[in-house]
Amino acid sequence: MRNIIRTTAFLAIIACLLWSTAFAGVKIGLKYMSPLQFAGIRFFISGILLMFVFGKYKVYFKIIIEHWRFVLWIAFLQTVLMYSLFYTGINMVPGALGAMVIGSGPLFAAIVAHFAFNDDKMNIKTTASILLGIAGIVIINIGRQTKGIAGVKELLGVFILIGNNLVSGWYNVVVMKSKRDIPSLVLSSSSLGIGGVILILISIPVEGIHLQRFPAEFYVSLGWLSFLSAAAFAIWFALLKRPGVKISHLNTWKFIIPVFGAVLSWVLLKGESPDFYSLLGMFVVAIAMLVMNHEALFGNKMFKKQA
Repeated sequence: MRNIIRTTAFLAIIACLLWSTAFAGVKIGLKYMSPLQFAGIRFFISGILLMFVFGKYKVYFKIIIEHWRFVLWIAFLQTVLMYSLFYTGINMVPGALGAMVIGSGPLFAAIVAHFAFNDDKMNIKTTASILLGIAGIVIINIGRQTKGIAGVKELLGVFILIGNNLVSGWYNVVVMKSKRDIPSLVLSSSSLGIGGVILILISIPVEGIHLQRFPAEFYVSLGWLSFLSAAAFAIWFALLKRPGVKISHLNTWKFIIPVFGAVLSWVLLKGESPDFYSLLGMFVVAIAMLVMNHEALFGNKMFKKQA
């Protein structure tokens, strides 16, 4: 049992299950606070939580000072740029739709990895899965009944979330290519914390300051989102540094996100429910996952312990 818990597949699934809960939580929080400010506070808290977990504060700050350029670069890519796109996009679409679009991330990660690594090139199987995944997104959007300005807003939100997926694939490459000996807890903590502060500073002139009394559900949402970010990113950064791990294969597990994310949104958010096109699109995206990672899923390669 202990060996299974330490496998790449098990840890990747845990991280993705955590991320899948974010969509409903973000939609709840955005009822009371603007996107950039809410994101900034969330990630700043996440960074502080991971710093406390690491515990060795002198070592922590020494590592950050030694690698400050790289830390700032990851903070910009992962927290500022990626989550500015995520929060802006998710504020323009229903939670379930956002979960399904973000769930197409593995397809874009495979494209980025193709150009970044010689041993992670796209082949017929990868290309087929990308086309299936895109088809799934198209099917999901065909079923959207929103028209007029609201429909244009949703479509724009979808494209913004696709931009988020591309940036996600980019920062995966940057972390995996880095030869710096930075503990995953320190890198995830510092990038989240610093990125959170930058987002808060950006939000002040752009969105203003929101000072008000918030209901309990806001604080529950903020607390859970802060925890899941800290846990999921710490796990993910550690997996990216494991020998033999490929971005295209690792990110395939993110296809779990749209399924659980959409279901949670349907359960927790008022006015959201499944329809035929959403379910069909999710099924096609699931087929894309099976095509891309058939050997890993059924050949047990991903469940072999990796150092």
